[in-house]
Amino acid sequence: MNWKARAAQLKTDIPALWLCLRAKETPLLAKVLAAVTVGYALSPVDLIPDFIPVLGYLDDILLLPALVALTLRCIPKETLEHYRAEAAGLWVDGKPKKWYCALPVVALWALGLYLLAKLCRRGG
Repeated sequence: MNWKARAAQLKTDIPALWLCLRAKETPLLAKVLAAVTVGYALSPVDLIPDFIPVLGYLDDILLLPALVALTLRCIPKETLEHYRAEAAGLWVDGKPKKWYCALPVVALWALGLYLLAKLCRRGG
């Protein structure tokens, strides 16, 4: 599989991981890994900031695909294939059909900003 095909597969695998995260058939370890992977993929904060030349994109090129590959190995094949097929239909006409999938990420960021603001108030 070439790089373009792998990148295209990531666009389906990350939503599939989100769907597998909610499935009862997914083992606990796979759910934890899926939560970390999807959270990292959707997070605007990178482990290595993108503005650092060359190194900034290494996490996008190496870390995210490695997390996805590790998580996919932990999910039963039948479950993964079912949710890959469902994930392929999530985007229609460039818009997600299930936009509410982003709510947990938005909620985590809102909680983080709230705690940061609370910490700043207490320190000042």
